[in-house]
Amino acid sequence: MQELDKNELEIIKQLVKNPRISDNKISKNTKIPVKTVNRKRKKLQTNGIINYYISINTKKDGLGWFPSRHMYTIKFKLGLSQNKIIKEIKEEMNVRTIFTDIIYESHIAEIDGHTGLVLILEGNTDEDINTAFNSKIVPSLEKNHGKNCIVDISTIRLSKEIRLFHSYLPMVNIDSGLIKKNWKQPIFPSKNPSI
Repeated sequence: MQELDKNELEIIKQLVKNPRISDNKISKNTKIPVKTVNRKRKKLQTNGIINYYISINTKKDGLGWFPSRHMYTIKFKLGLSQNKIIKEIKEEMNVRTIFTDIIYESHIAEIDGHTGLVLILEGNTDEDINTAFNSKIVPSLEKNHGKNCIVDISTIRLSKEIRLFHSYLPMVNIDSGLIKKNWKQPIFPSKNPSI
């Protein structure tokens, strides 16, 4: 576990509020010297503590590209290790090409002692998602891990997002793509009592 110092915590809080904020603006807001902000921000990035993503609203109330979203949990047969799944992810061409069109988010999981996957898939309709899952994802998994590699599958149709990355509540505290300036509630997990 890596410890964060007071300056690093303040820098992260500023980035949560606005991931596009400049080092100069962070320095101005926090009174941390700009060279320190720059050095610590680079360290946080290099050590994998902070990552930058953009969330594109592809659902009906956004671009409208993928109005439907489902979460699939896939439970594999015993003996299929997480390391084998990770190796497949790194080597499988579909992960970089075809799956980008249908998988919104994915995680390796443990389900009742079995290795599993959690996939959030997007599509125009529920039927499109089901078709893509059965015609693209299942054949790819079976190609890599054997015909009977899947023990169980369950699905849930997802509706509106409530919370993302601890701090973002799109229906509540986001305005014009950023946390609202007048948002006074905590914006950072408080596992560290010094926050």
